[in-house]
Amino acid sequence: MHLSQWVFAGVVCLSSLVLAQTSSAPMRLSVDATEVQRRILHVRLTMPAVSAKTTLVYPKWIPGEHAPTGPINDLMGLHFSARGATQLWQRDDVDMFAFRLQNPANAVLEAEFDVTGPSTEDEFLLGNSVTRKQMVLNWNQVVLYPLGMTADEVKVQARLTLPAGWKFASALPVETRSADTIVFKPVSLTTLVDSPVLAGAHFREFDVTPAGEDRRHFLDVTGETDAAIDLPDDLVASYRRLVDETGALFRSRHYRSYHFLVSMHGTFEDGLEHPESSDNRLPEAGLIDPEWRRIYAYLLAHEMVHSWNGKFRRPAGLATSDYQQPMKGDLLWVYEGLTNYLGQVLAVRSGLWTAERYRDKVADMAAFLDNRPGRTWRSLQDTTISAPIAYGPSPQWGALRRNGDTPDFYSEGSLLWLEVDTIIRSRSGGTKSVDDFCRDFYGGPSGPPRVIPYSFDDLVSGLSRVVAFDWRGFFDERLNSLSPRAPLGGVQASGWRLAYSGSQTPLSAALESKMARLDMRYSMGALLETSGLVADVIPGTPADRAGLTPGAKIVAVNSHVFSGQELRNALRAAEDSSEPIELRVMDGADVVELRMDYHAGERYPHLEREDSSPDVLSSILAPLGKAK
Repeated sequence: MHLSQWVFAGVVCLSSLVLAQTSSAPMRLSVDATEVQRRILHVRLTMPAVSAKTTLVYPKWIPGEHAPTGPINDLMGLHFSARGATQLWQRDDVDMFAFRLQNPANAVLEAEFDVTGPSTEDEFLLGNSVTRKQMVLNWNQVVLYPLGMTADEVKVQARLTLPAGWKFASALPVETRSADTIVFKPVSLTTLVDSPVLAGAHFREFDVTPAGEDRRHFLDVTGETDAAIDLPDDLVASYRRLVDETGALFRSRHYRSYHFLVSMHGTFEDGLEHPESSDNRLPEAGLIDPEWRRIYAYLLAHEMVHSWNGKFRRPAGLATSDYQQPMKGDLLWVYEGLTNYLGQVLAVRSGLWTAERYRDKVADMAAFLDNRPGRTWRSLQDTTISAPIAYGPSPQWGALRRNGDTPDFYSEGSLLWLEVDTIIRSRSGGTKSVDDFCRDFYGGPSGPPRVIPYSFDDLVSGLSRVVAFDWRGFFDERLNSLSPRAPLGGVQASGWRLAYSGSQTPLSAALESKMARLDMRYSMGALLETSGLVADVIPGTPADRAGLTPGAKIVAVNSHVFSGQELRNALRAAEDSSEPIELRVMDGADVVELRMDYHAGERYPHLEREDSSPDVLSSILAPLGKAK
């Protein structure tokens, strides 16, 4: 599961628990986004008659974000009225997301409030989802609903007014449109929250429905300029092949139509899954810039896979009936790990990546996990259980903590499911693969969105139907291991091995160029920004033994002003010298001199063929769809 600025205003939902009548009439939610460029929305909600006492709650646990991330601090200016009189409210003194009201019985209740988005927000919060030219509206950030009601029971009809001339896309069905105001059809709160809106002044929609498909698929993009969304025909064709490949993989579709919603600005990258759409954030020109595509081309594939793995079939601990119940993430190594594996494989099968780019990504993940001292105290299983506190921490001491920008279960999950795939292929004599498991476990009859929860036992049974093996013992060992080494069994069984050389892979070079970072973790043992700021230090490495500290800044190398090139020069010179590398470092108000005893030069990970084994990886990456 990073960007610019935006704001919202949101409102209140009630339903049969608090309605004095049992009418099926939906609430009327009106969102005025005409000031969205100022990072503020104004919302008004008119509700059927309600009972005298009720408690309304703001969504706390957001599906796909795996944490209580509802931005309650951004909600302000809250007012309720009934029969022309203001109705007082009081926040619960324990649950800050709950509001208590006393109002006239059987009176129509109106609610108004704003939600603002500070420009310093990140992730999917409001201030990070808008610029002056585009926005993404996630409805959970602009709604309240009655405590005790399920999200399926609450019915809402939404109305959205956009800035003049803006275009939009959403999986939410439209009833009418007049000028810049859209009235959507009444839906459940579940469907509303799972149907974000993408809108912007610079907007294009591409039909990526494969020939013969009866469900429509769209690639909807916004950017800061028309040039950023002028996608070449071959790229659009690759996304059409992606849709084809998902159909060939799962042989079912659990949606009526599908929208890839892509907002591009800043340097932010992330995605949030929904059954019939995905909310994808990429840097400006992230779809057309070759270097960004080398880094992030699998994002849309990852989020689309979630329509099956995460939305249709969902771990029981994440299948809550409303947005207040805590979620349990013990199976996130499936929810996110398998999705990460499949998304990267599908990127190759659809032509978004080459096999070489995939191998570079696997090498990057493998080396990352193979140099994580935190593995000796924290299991993979613990990274999933602790997911609600694992997202978004500083990268400092991330190798010891086992999380940083994203928890380890994404990358380790990819390696784990690569190993599962090789086991199935080996034990079946090459006649079956993880694709067969996906068709059996996530397939079934096509139709509109629904949720079928599953347990660990269900997962083991599903894999056993594909091929007999001690899956329970296999997963127990992998999930609870405290080995310092990464699980590279799948890499090796696929006919490859992790190796290091003094030359950067194209992926490593792209990350350095686009992310402004120097990845010296596998040489001196530090991840640096190109400014010299130390993002992380791996315990036990030369940088660690020299006393380099995350958060400090290297200002000079061997008496030369710091730059990436000067650091590289020093690493290369040290290969032919016994003298330590001298680092001058600013740590807070202090300037310290460090001596780093390292003489092995630059080291970057890549995969090498193991000629004594068959190249199973090439078989895994082979396209399945009609348009091979």
